[in-house]
Amino acid sequence: MCGIVGYIGANAIKKTLLDGLKELEYRGYDSAGLAVMQGGKIDSFKAAGKLSALVDKTADFDPKGFAVGIAHTRWATHGKPTEINAHPHGGAHSAVVHNGIIENYQTLKNDLIANGTKFLSQTDTEVIVHLYESFLLQNKDPFKAFELTIKAIDGAYAILLIDETSPSTIFFAKKGSPLQIGEGVSGRYFASSDAPLVGVCENAIYLEDGSWGYANDREAKIFVGDAPISPRKKPLPLTKSAARKEGFRFFMEKEIYEQSKVAGETLTSRLNADSARLDELPEDFLTGVISLRLCACGTSYHAAIASSYVFERLAKIEARCEIASEFRYRDPLLRANELFVVISQSGETADTLEALKMAKKGGLKTLAICNVDNSSIAREADATILTRAGIEKGVASTKAFATQMIVLWLLALYIAQKSGAIGKDKLAQEIAALRRVPSALAIKSERHDLIRRLSKRYLHGHGFFFIGRDIFYPLALEGALKLKEISYLHAEGYPAGEMKHGPIALADSELFTIALTSETLLKEKTRSNVEELIARDSTLLAIGGDRFALADDHLPIDERDHPILEFFEMTTVIQLLALEIAVRLGNDVDMPRNLAKSVTVE
Repeated sequence: MCGIVGYIGANAIKKTLLDGLKELEYRGYDSAGLAVMQGGKIDSFKAAGKLSALVDKTADFDPKGFAVGIAHTRWATHGKPTEINAHPHGGAHSAVVHNGIIENYQTLKNDLIANGTKFLSQTDTEVIVHLYESFLLQNKDPFKAFELTIKAIDGAYAILLIDETSPSTIFFAKKGSPLQIGEGVSGRYFASSDAPLVGVCENAIYLEDGSWGYANDREAKIFVGDAPISPRKKPLPLTKSAARKEGFRFFMEKEIYEQSKVAGETLTSRLNADSARLDELPEDFLTGVISLRLCACGTSYHAAIASSYVFERLAKIEARCEIASEFRYRDPLLRANELFVVISQSGETADTLEALKMAKKGGLKTLAICNVDNSSIAREADATILTRAGIEKGVASTKAFATQMIVLWLLALYIAQKSGAIGKDKLAQEIAALRRVPSALAIKSERHDLIRRLSKRYLHGHGFFFIGRDIFYPLALEGALKLKEISYLHAEGYPAGEMKHGPIALADSELFTIALTSETLLKEKTRSNVEELIARDSTLLAIGGDRFALADDHLPIDERDHPILEFFEMTTVIQLLALEIAVRLGNDVDMPRNLAKSVTVE
């Protein structure tokens, strides 16, 4: 999501920085900015919205010759996506860009304010530049001041900082967020991914966690702790497309792997120690609401169905689900005390947008759960909760689905605590589970290898059944949809208990059943349904904790002590299974036939 670019050299620095940011647009952002230091003076420019706004802002800025610069694209976490919250953030004589989260920023900020520092933004990042300048006042040594700054902050970060007292230098640090240094014939470059470096640098230094240091036009000095190190250079990808994929074969594969990271972004600033926070919602937003109507299409509809179980179980509030394309044309009965929730990755889904307009016309309070700020749906709804998934280039949605589910689960907890429907102990248990979602979404290489090997057995037959119970039923629907979208094989999702009411007539050895077998919800009931299929000779792949003795194949999961953790770990398994089957069939995984990423027509 957030992107960083830096440059030291004499090669048209404004163009170099803007070109670098353009290469990072695919990651997703809501504001952009740059700072250029030349002749001991820093000029800084920031703009909310797309990169074109920053281009317009800098139209009359034309630095020539040697200069030092840093640039950034931001996806809002602390503070709204405004120009004042955009990076770079400046102090009296320095500027900083930063990816990640400074976990102890509030404590540091309070101390700085007590000592007279004035803050302009709502961000955690601004703490870095003021902290640095306070240390510089004490030490008179920029290098030492930066070292003390890095030692004082906690969290994950990639940082570039420039200071007018060090006119040819960029200070840098990396912990838990990517940052690399490239060396080219025209100067020294920095970036948060390969894309801005490809074509201008042959090699890059990929900084390790805990690395920090400085670079100028003569050298780059890198330290880990207090010790200097000599890092190894690695060749960069040959094409920009490969750089954007960051070593993965497909954007879809990259996005499946990104889910662990973006889940952390989705949860950032939304969980306190004992409560869920949704600062996007006015304090009285839920006043008078007694039920929910969830409306969406496709994958987003599956997220709606899954969350309806959660709303009713945790928040004790009725939650009905609507397919937007059907809702529009059936003269639905609307209740004034109903909250109408629309879910869309793009925020431009035509049927969902029109359903939203109908609900507003009917006098309902409306809420959008969306990945794109300033989209049509986000602008139309009374309130919006952004999923913060970043740009999703693969047509078959993956990380958008995961982040929608996280937001919906958060919303259920938020409603539950507002209404008093959940006790303190249960709320603490749910929050603890949500904090573990990023690790549940992390993909182990050995599991992916197993899925890749198993996929060769599932390339024929006359179809697939994906089955599950409770929240794992809509996950079964999503698994079937993923497989259909990219493999073009027939697949259907069913509630496991419904198999005997008709679908089981199709069961034979050429019907593949993918069973989502939870350890925490209706375990024995699901086992019974699976055994009915085994008895009819259906070929069975079980995904879950314990292996069925008669299952043909088993994909184990680790997280078994809470349904939400099972749900998200199984999510990655069904996505990778669809991916690997489609790859073996020779299909274009990122651009499947007949499909568009954003469905803006009926």
